[in-house]
Amino acid sequence: MAEARVTVDVEGRKLAIGNLDKRLYPDGTTKAEVIHYLTAVAPALLPHLAGRAITMKRFPDGTQGGFFYEKRCPSHAPDWVRTVDQWVSHGAGRWGRDDRGPKTQEEVPFCVVDGLPTLVWLGGMAALELHTPMARAAGPFGPDVPTLVVLDLDPGPPATAVECAVVALRIRELLDTLGLCTVVKSSGNKGLQVYIPVNVPGTSHESARGFAQAIALLLEKQDPQLVVSQQRKDLRPGKVLIDWLQNESFKTTVCVYSLRARERPTVSTPLSWEEVAALAEGGDPESIQMSPPQVLERITEHGDLFAEANTLEQPLPRL
Repeated sequence: MAEARVTVDVEGRKLAIGNLDKRLYPDGTTKAEVIHYLTAVAPALLPHLAGRAITMKRFPDGTQGGFFYEKRCPSHAPDWVRTVDQWVSHGAGRWGRDDRGPKTQEEVPFCVVDGLPTLVWLGGMAALELHTPMARAAGPFGPDVPTLVVLDLDPGPPATAVECAVVALRIRELLDTLGLCTVVKSSGNKGLQVYIPVNVPGTSHESARGFAQAIALLLEKQDPQLVVSQQRKDLRPGKVLIDWLQNESFKTTVCVYSLRARERPTVSTPLSWEEVAALAEGGDPESIQMSPPQVLERITEHGDLFAEANTLEQPLPRL
């Protein structure tokens, strides 16, 4: 039986979208509802996607039907979808380095989301999660200059988002002493992500990674019972991993305002530091697992709490 397809006009672009009533989440959320969210959140989301080579996490049969990551912009993409070529390593090992054998590199066209039509097209392909690198490959500085530094906080059970909030506040306090402003968001899953806006030329992926590593090592030294800077699973129970390796040039993190693939749709949501402080004082870890309607309501009330990620210009100090 052929899938039902509907042709829609999005800002003058024609799109044929199939199976709008298909359930993509166990709670019954449909593809049409996903596209509705993307359309509504677009004014806040698009500036954070602009110029970045996106990696799509696609769930063509819904979140319970398996997924795949897609870096290469599909050959069937509309001809108006913008792309940017990026080098991708194959056989490069876990951290992009391969000590066990040869690796090959290939120049791959990545999709760039520069408007609502592309965003709706991604929703039609059930690209529920949009992951972005720290650099804007199609931006003024190019792919070798990160505009952000991220400290990705991942709790090892029984630690929760509460412990992540405690660590996030310590990161903020430390960076305040260095004259750096930060923004913070939920991962949409269990953790938090603290970002340092940079947005100046001259920053390298190596310097960004080194800066993030230094912060992680210092906080680990100050409180080794709470903080860990290594990926080793045996070190992580009850602690918060500060994943500084997310600043490698080939790494991505889930974009702010992206959906996440869980039992119900949650969103990687910008938070105020007041909300993080309340969470650290014993708040409900589930309180940061926000739904699309909640996020849209927050934007209406507060605007984009993550806007400074795109505007603050902060050279990284030497440590």
